Amino acid sequence: MKTFKKILLILIYTFFLSLLALFLWKPYLLNVLKYRTPNTETYKIFPQEVSHKSDSVFHFIRSVKQRNDLDTLHVRDGDNRYIPLKDYLKNGQVNVFMVIRNDSILYERYAKGYSDSTLTSIFSGAKSMISIAVGQALADRSIRSLNDKVTQYIPELKSNPAFAKITLKNLLDMKSGLKFQDALGGVVKAFFSDEAKYYYTDDMKAQLMKVKLANKPGTVWVYKSIDPILLGWVLKKATGKSVAQYFEAGVWKKIGTAYDATWGLDQVNGLANTASRFQVTAIDFAKIGRLYLNKGEYNRKQIIPESWVEQSTHIGAEKPASAKGWQKSAHHYLWWIPQEGEHGDYAAEGMLGQRLYVDPKTNTIIVQFADHGAGNYPYRKISRYLAGLPFSYPKD
Repeated sequence: MKTFKKILLILIYTFFLSLLALFLWKPYLLNVLKYRTPNTETYKIFPQEVSHKSDSVFHFIRSVKQRNDLDTLHVRDGDNRYIPLKDYLKNGQVNVFMVIRNDSILYERYAKGYSDSTLTSIFSGAKSMISIAVGQALADRSIRSLNDKVTQYIPELKSNPAFAKITLKNLLDMKSGLKFQDALGGVVKAFFSDEAKYYYTDDMKAQLMKVKLANKPGTVWVYKSIDPILLGWVLKKATGKSVAQYFEAGVWKKIGTAYDATWGLDQVNGLANTASRFQVTAIDFAKIGRLYLNKGEYNRKQIIPESWVEQSTHIGAEKPASAKGWQKSAHHYLWWIPQEGEHGDYAAEGMLGQRLYVDPKTNTIIVQFADHGAGNYPYRKISRYLAGLPFSYPKD
């Protein structure tokens, strides 16, 4: 019996010593253990850098009478059921749902504690924001060409041969070839995933310096955080400004924003997590949609080159590398672009149901913030309904 107790004590001590060694080796795992899957407020544990609001605010028109008929409009959810939009929003724990057409807010629903001015993390919607910034850096010649190697801007990476042939376009296309483990496949796999690592680490540079190559750059599309984070680092090096500063001066202050936006950093004065930590209010997120709806123009001034808006939101003859949902959304230049049916609409999308949907055909913008999301893709049906245009989901 005494021998058994000794063995048990040794096993317990060994277990806790192993845990201690693991957390000393990879300290970010403490945050993974504590916070697990992040929610829309987890960003608050990280240092933030602000992109300050505009000096002159643009105001959408608020209709005196809201379009309550949308409550009963039937849309498909993630289980392929037709349900009223009102139930879709409830089931998806949607905190904000705002529909804008022709610069008029026609429909808005808010969960308790939320309004159009509640600052919320949009997770992977941040990727589309860094795409905007890259387009602007190309326009002002801070970045010379998408064909440039990433090491031309971040010479530190030359010590890692994995980066030798990776171009900026490879990063925009998510075809860097860099090894990346997603969080799918169970609790243990998620705990040790690269997805968790890059969200919770306090030193992204150190992690990036160690990454290995899994595929030849430019050949295989894999959805991952590394590529847009690298673009953020490139932008900082190329412009001499932080992502927040550059985005503020070039975009945020120029489009009539009413509130500050923030970028989550890995550490004070560190790198912005441009893959998943951009925080914005719904009313100002809609103004990004409006900027793109107007082909990069605001108040008769070209803020983003029209050519970049076109290039970013249309795949053209390029073969899609992905096809998500019934709408077969392809990931292109860090935006999601449906390929099913009529082309033209597109979206910035983030985990837990964060969405910015833009439909130039009907001049419609939809913003959704959620804690879960009900799945599927109801936005095109809503936009076409408001415009009086026919719409039908593809047959199963």
